[in-house]
Amino acid sequence: MIEALGWFSSFVLVLTISSQVYKQWRSGTSEGVSKWLFVGQITASVGFTIYSIQVGNWVFVVTNALMLLSAIIGGIIVIRHRRARRRGASRPVEARPQRAVHA
Repeated sequence: MIEALGWFSSFVLVLTISSQVYKQWRSGTSEGVSKWLFVGQITASVGFTIYSIQVGNWVFVVTNALMLLSAIIGGIIVIRHRRARRRGASRPVEARPQRAVHA
């Protein structure tokens, strides 16, 4: 029963984080998201994964490995969004796509 609780908790945590990363990707913006969030998460997840392997706790090995993957993906999304924003801001005004004006 204890093992099932661990796996369930792992599932909830990974689902929550991956849903947030997916939402960030779908929205096309990472406004207000710090790159340091992902740097910290990657660092912690690497350490926790190694630790979990050393103590032989497979619930935490899997959870932390998946958290590491989500941090890498989230970090890549932030970098891509910021690059796209900088490219858009550096184009001359006449080269930028025009937004439709609704009266």
